[in-house]
Amino acid sequence: MKELLDTYYKGFAARAGWENVIADNFQYIGGDMNNTEPLVGKQAYIEVIKWFSQVFTAMRVKQMIVDGNKACVIGNYDFRFPNGSNINGDVAEIWTARDGKLQSLRIFFDTLSFANNTKK
Repeated sequence: MKELLDTYYKGFAARAGWENVIADNFQYIGGDMNNTEPLVGKQAYIEVIKWFSQVFTAMRVKQMIVDGNKACVIGNYDFRFPNGSNINGDVAEIWTARDGKLQSLRIFFDTLSFANNTKK
């Protein structure tokens, strides 16, 4: 699991190469506390990240706890929002792996600040 996450985060920070460790039937939950239905599929997650990549300028792993095929990562992000705001924030990222691929991700972050800075 640690190797999968190391590959993911190295590629994610560089904006290339992270997709290789994502399962085809990947499940993602995040960004809306009222919607706990997962977004399913590798391509669907790639589309989420294409949008997300437009608002973060850098990321680093602050802490990683791995327990078998499960992990919790605290990622620290520098955001530059369309409204001109620059914010640094932590995101809690809960992962599972199966069959040598990352299988699911659930994220927790300050959705109110994010929403307020991405309004048009």
